[in-house]
Amino acid sequence: MMTQIKLCGLTRPCDIEIANALMPEYIGLVFYKNSRRYVSCSQARTLKKMLHPNIAAVGVFVDEEIETIRTLLEDGVIDMVQLHGREDQAYMERLRKITDKPLIKAFRVDGKADIVKAEASTADYVLLDSGSGGTGTSFDWNLLSQMKRPYFLAGGMNAETVREAVDSWHPYAVDVSSGIETNGYKDADKMRAFVEAVRN
Repeated sequence: MMTQIKLCGLTRPCDIEIANALMPEYIGLVFYKNSRRYVSCSQARTLKKMLHPNIAAVGVFVDEEIETIRTLLEDGVIDMVQLHGREDQAYMERLRKITDKPLIKAFRVDGKADIVKAEASTADYVLLDSGSGGTGTSFDWNLLSQMKRPYFLAGGMNAETVREAVDSWHPYAVDVSSGIETNGYKDADKMRAFVEAVRN
C-alpha cells in the first residue's frame, strides 16, 4: 500500500489552495496556543471550508479541554483528532464517548521503551516523532524495526529524507511540517517536492 501523506501546520488560505492541488490524504491544523502554527477555531473553520472534501483535516491538540475538541468535531471543522500532550488512557476513553472519529496519539521516541508504549496504545493510529513535534529533527529510525502496527512517521521529514523513510520503513503515513517551510511559512515548492518524493 502506498504511504499516505499528512501536511501539518497549515495556517493560511494559500496553504490550503496548494494542498488542494497536491491532494495529500491529510492536513493538520494546530490548536496549541504555544505553537507558531497555531490557528484559532474561527481561522480553522475558514480553512476547512476551503479544503477539498477528500482531504481529512486533523486537529492537533496538546492537553486540550475535551469540550473544545467536541465542538470542533461536531461543527465539522476537523475529521480526526491528534493528541500531542500527556493525554492518558482515561482521557482517550472520555474522547471515545463523544466521537467515533479516528484518534492519533503522538509519541516522542527516545528509545526502545517509547516504541513499546506506542505499540500498546489504544489509539487508532500512533505518530512517532522526535522531541515535542515540529522541530525538524529525526530520531533513530532503526527503532522502527520493532513496530508491528501502522504508524505515522514524523520528525526531520523533507523531500530528501522522506524517500529513504518510505523505501526503508514503509510507514502507513509520513507527517511533515517544518520540512515544507521557508522562514516559518509553508513553501509551495517544498510542499510539491515532498509530495512528489513520496508518490514517485
